[in-house]
Amino acid sequence: MLPPVIARTLSLSLGVLGFAADWATKTLALARLDPAQPIELIPGNLYLHLIRNPGAAFSMGENLTIALTCLAIAALAVLLFWLVPRVRHVGWTVAAGLLIAGVAGNLFDRLTREPGVFRGHVVDFLQVPWFAIFNVADIWITCAAVLLVWLSLITRVTMTGAPATEPAEPAEAADPVEADEDA
Repeated sequence: MLPPVIARTLSLSLGVLGFAADWATKTLALARLDPAQPIELIPGNLYLHLIRNPGAAFSMGENLTIALTCLAIAALAVLLFWLVPRVRHVGWTVAAGLLIAGVAGNLFDRLTREPGVFRGHVVDFLQVPWFAIFNVADIWITCAAVLLVWLSLITRVTMTGAPATEPAEPAEAADPVEADEDA
């Protein structure tokens, strides 16, 4: 278990560093990529393809940009004010930092990019065949989700570092036949 101040510092530091990496890569993508001319980075496997996405993953919810922005604000608030103060396990602490980085990275786009505040389109530029075009913030969110599933289901450790308990076995009901015989 990590001391509270170390856990908070680690989560917030990872969040800031991850956000900076996302912001820097999006800035480079906007400066150097032409949306009409994707670049094959790893032949057949990875392309740099600049798009501006008003929706969520796989461009779902393109007409819900304002709602997605509000949801991201709420998610970031929950992360910062509920999860981070409670985590003590190093894995949960890292996952919290990655989630902060990813949510903040895409939220920054929604608040600052065209066409305007709360309606901004997220900058995506990494494309793999037969999949969505995504960004570094999406990578952080995906890594955090995988880590949280692993921690919860495989290692069965809680965010405070305590082992998860097995569900309580239901108490066995007394056999009604035995109860009648005893009477």
